[in-house]
Amino acid sequence: MEVNRIIAEIDAQISKLQQARALLSDSSSPVRSGPGRPKGSTNSTKRKRNLSPEGRKRIADAMKKRWAERRKQKSAKA
Repeated sequence: MEVNRIIAEIDAQISKLQQARALLSDSSSPVRSGPGRPKGSTNSTKRKRNLSPEGRKRIADAMKKRWAERRKQKSAKA
């Protein structure tokens, strides 16, 4: 009798899984296939970033200072 009870439980589980599969396959929401935003979605606004002349000069001066320090370190090693 134990085997019959186990088979009945397995059949019940199979039935539940088939119902769950039917519900999932009939759902209207698409299944995602990979990471990222789906093709054709337009929920992001693309805007150009503007940098003020003062901000541009600050960045340029900082980079020149950085390059000068690197040149100084290279010459000290050589």
